[in-house]
Amino acid sequence: MYIAKKLREQNICEYLIYMWQIEDIIRAYKFDIDALKDNYLTKFNPTEQQMAELVEWYGNIIEMMRSEQVMESGHIQINKNVIINLTDLHDCLLKSDKFRFYSQAYYKALPYIVEIRNKGDHKDISEIENCFDALYGVMMLRLQKKPVNPDTEKAVKDITTLLGMLSDYYTQQKKGELEL
Repeated sequence: MYIAKKLREQNICEYLIYMWQIEDIIRAYKFDIDALKDNYLTKFNPTEQQMAELVEWYGNIIEMMRSEQVMESGHIQINKNVIINLTDLHDCLLKSDKFRFYSQAYYKALPYIVEIRNKGDHKDISEIENCFDALYGVMMLRLQKKPVNPDTEKAVKDITTLLGMLSDYYTQQKKGELEL
């Protein structure tokens, strides 16, 4: 909860990856708030007040996941909204001639995005969500200590650059400092 709030303010892309991880953690604990509390949240040594806030926050996410029927897979609407907002900004940045460096980063990452779309199950999702899927997948491989091939590493590097720029522009937009 505290990390999510900080990330949402500082780096929207890291926030989204973090929230996807939270969804998966909830799934791993089978939506059991008590198991989550006893076996996961206690590892952070929260005070009683912090624990109560964490339990409430995780409980709210659990309820959203249940009500939005994303218990097996998928993402809650608040996370989908972030993708929508980032995709809209991405499209605006590409249409403007003011953001050439962003366009260059996009076209550098585009072959990887196309490859991801062609290999994936979800060809109907945005390119930006495909980028997040790729980064999340590589993060999961690393967490499992599985190898990541050099071509994938190169793709991740270029996609990370693109999303980093997008995140910076998003922050500027939220502050009213971005003129499209």
